[in-house]
Amino acid sequence: MVTKIGICSFSFHRLLASGKQDMFGYIRDCKELGCTQLDPWNAHLAPLKEGDKAYLAAPGPAEPYPLSAADEDYLAKVKQAADEAGLPFGCIAVDGVPMYKELAEERDKSREVAYRWIDIAQRLGAAQLRFDTGNFRELTEEILIFISSAYRHLIERASACGIEVLVENHYGLMTDPQVLVRVLEATPGLGLLLDSYNWLPGRQAEGWVRCCRYARLTHVKTFAFADDGQELTQHIPHFINMLVDSGYDGAWGIESIPKLDEDEIGGARKTAELIISSLQN
Repeated sequence: MVTKIGICSFSFHRLLASGKQDMFGYIRDCKELGCTQLDPWNAHLAPLKEGDKAYLAAPGPAEPYPLSAADEDYLAKVKQAADEAGLPFGCIAVDGVPMYKELAEERDKSREVAYRWIDIAQRLGAAQLRFDTGNFRELTEEILIFISSAYRHLIERASACGIEVLVENHYGLMTDPQVLVRVLEATPGLGLLLDSYNWLPGRQAEGWVRCCRYARLTHVKTFAFADDGQELTQHIPHFINMLVDSGYDGAWGIESIPKLDEDEIGGARKTAELIISSLQN
């Protein structure tokens, strides 16, 4: 059976920032690296993300935010490039559009932009979208109810388009395994993009044990490799075995952030090789 592999394009954020890779280069690199799907970070879809920023910064109440003609043209070109490469879209990781903000007006704007990304994902044929909860100091019952309600609105809209909505242990209190599980349990239909590394200090093992069963996608996080191909900061084969034992059968998403030589393509390739060898052993 073919191992399903996708690379979150944040793995290539240095190449993107330097102008050496854009969305079309990302598609070509994923094809060369043997991926079976595309998992772009929304910054790689730069024209669309710039539109988000302008809308979120605008004064006044939220209004419906349809895709522009320029958006449509750009999406058609991206979809054509992906189709020519034979790579379907898996998960789009959407930064900058959290479920929770303190100000009601900002919450409304986030929801409208999230609806926009559902439209984008539908046009690209993406299977999943990741939205963050946002930052909060404590997950009070009031905040939990609000976040769960916000996700449920997105889940209803996205599921009608065949798209699954995910949350991630990405930052803030969502790196606390107990908080993450509370959000998941309070929100039927919400899946988990499980990052191997993003946990509060000393809570990684607990995170793996508590959260593997919720996983619908992974970010196998890597930073540095030994000469034998093993990752030096985590025991990746153990993480993968725990997921398999929990019944995980989704794609193996990669988020490689090389610390030593900054070779982003090489880091992604080594991570894919480690995933495949771990599944075979």
